[in-house]
Amino acid sequence: MLRVNNIVKQYASHLALDDVSLEVEQGKIFGLLGPNGAGKTSLIRIITQITAPDSGEVIFNGQRLNANHIAQIGYLPEERGLYKKMEIGEQVLYLARLKGLTTAEATKRIRYWFEKLEMESWWHKKVEDLSKGMQQKVQFVATILHEPELIILDEPFSGFDPVNADIIKNEILELNKKGATFIFSTHRMESVEELCDNIALIHRSKKILDGSVLDIKEKYRNNTYWVEFDGDYNPELTADIFEVLQKDTLRGKTILKVRLMAGKTANQLLSALLPIVNIHRLDEVIPTMNDIFIDQVKQEN
Repeated sequence: MLRVNNIVKQYASHLALDDVSLEVEQGKIFGLLGPNGAGKTSLIRIITQITAPDSGEVIFNGQRLNANHIAQIGYLPEERGLYKKMEIGEQVLYLARLKGLTTAEATKRIRYWFEKLEMESWWHKKVEDLSKGMQQKVQFVATILHEPELIILDEPFSGFDPVNADIIKNEILELNKKGATFIFSTHRMESVEELCDNIALIHRSKKILDGSVLDIKEKYRNNTYWVEFDGDYNPELTADIFEVLQKDTLRGKTILKVRLMAGKTANQLLSALLPIVNIHRLDEVIPTMNDIFIDQVKQEN
């Protein structure tokens, strides 16, 4: 759906984006990751045509990005932008009309979403009367109301308690099942694990990692395991199979974090330990997206 080609963006002496390219597939949830100041918001503002790149191009559904595409994009910015003195219902209606909906159709969709998200009593409330999480719900509805093909969410769970964060997460997944494509910018790596099909990691204005979440996690597997057992254990007997990275004792059981030697397998690990101890647990340590994020940023630094 979206192809970003060699985007460069500079603000005075600050290079915000340095030759960044990426592709967002139709119907996928794409995670745009990076530390604060990495360039994520600058890229989002170019995709939403708030600003323009100094060089490079954005292709949307096979066409160079242009003003006609605005109606096909929904954008929830990190900086909240509701009018504090305006009634909620009228405000969402106004924003929907800006996206091309008739008053009748917009009102129908607003009532549907307000009922679905338990916001029926909010119509005549003002933004200043709502909590941060309640305001976030209003902006989420305003973002998706015109049923855009591409939905861009910048830190969408900010301000939500766990219950409402779960509600919005499920709505994102439901919209995705119906065909909506998402760009999802966040610092919450657990959300990336739960939601994203593909990611790109931007650091210091450059893209330093991209690909499918499953492929990236597979690439970063490093033959590390947790082993829990009881019995006498002599590390010299297994020194050619694995190295011990960490050792703990809990309720009489030994817990080891081990890394297999090159060419060794989990079966060989078990074969070495079974004759001398009683094994209670063997778990592979799969790197989380948070682990990978931190590792990549540290390497770049």
